[in-house]
Amino acid sequence: MQLENLYDDFRDADTIKAYAKIIANDAKKLKKPINIMEVCGGHTHTIMKFGLPQLLPKNINFIHGPGCPVCIMPKERIDHAYILSMQSDVILVTLGDMIKVPGSHGSLQDARSKGADVRFVYSPLDSIQIAKENPDKKIIFFAIGFETTTPMTAVLVEQVIKLKIPNIVFHINHVTVPEVMVELIDSRDVHVDAYNNQIDAFLGPSHVSVISGSKIYDKFPKEYNRPVVVTGFEPVDVMHGISMILKQFIENRCELEIEYKRVVTYNGNLKAQALIEKYFQKVSLFKWRGLGNVPDSGLRLREEFANLDAEVVYKDILPIAEIEDHKLCICGDILRGMAKPHECTIFGTACKPTTPIGSCMVSSEGACAAYYKYGNLL
Repeated sequence: MQLENLYDDFRDADTIKAYAKIIANDAKKLKKPINIMEVCGGHTHTIMKFGLPQLLPKNINFIHGPGCPVCIMPKERIDHAYILSMQSDVILVTLGDMIKVPGSHGSLQDARSKGADVRFVYSPLDSIQIAKENPDKKIIFFAIGFETTTPMTAVLVEQVIKLKIPNIVFHINHVTVPEVMVELIDSRDVHVDAYNNQIDAFLGPSHVSVISGSKIYDKFPKEYNRPVVVTGFEPVDVMHGISMILKQFIENRCELEIEYKRVVTYNGNLKAQALIEKYFQKVSLFKWRGLGNVPDSGLRLREEFANLDAEVVYKDILPIAEIEDHKLCICGDILRGMAKPHECTIFGTACKPTTPIGSCMVSSEGACAAYYKYGNLL
């Protein structure tokens, strides 16, 4: 079996067009246009890559949400990674998406060019071998990601403790999805309030939900009157998810549903959740780039593991001052869903994948990168 055999049916043109017809017929029954926020950057790229906006009636609009862990990383935390990597006795290890993200000092790619030992891995567990091969170095794992990647970091923490590895510490930048969804629809910030009434429904992230279960979205239909359909990443999945949302509006329902039933359950991966709970705790505030401080949306190591926390171990050299983004960059508005990438004055000119200024362009899952790569499909 080839890999494409696993997803061919979920990219079948006839199936996509069939869903487009169903959606077009159902859209005629809508009382008003609806705006659907796809929270995850993976959904954004599928929507753009396969030209799905072209297939939809004009009364259905996509809003590109903040669901990319690289896009939402504030400059001050990128600066932490840069500063730590420049220490002579440090090897900084992280996931490859972080290599080009610009902070105020530069990116980790820039740090490497200046002699820093920065290594990019597919699995956090690769840090163990690096630590064994470099016993005289401090290995700092710069952890990023939503609920999807958090269990992998937790497994590494557990192995470091179990194997008594003395030279691995962690800089934790894991964030959680439901809190930022609340921020977008319930914040008292004037800009978010102005946008508040425009989010009519959510396409829920798929990989996040594999770990957390769809239960983390229960509050949105019940408390905020926004339906959520947890949807897979393939174009047939997205079209099916949109169709399910339309059915809810037509039938005057507001519910949490799972389109991605082949992988996602209501309760999720309980073992992974227990592992996260064992090693991590919520922080009261975590700054999201372009969104500001979002309550209870970040994780850190529990206090009993402070000896493994790079923010504790290296607190004397890590700055705490907040850093503003480039004045011409509107990534904040894009992450809020208040603007489209092509509305930015530097999109595709000063800011492009080879010379990114904003976080939405530098990430492979960013909305600006999707528009730049697939914008000719619009």
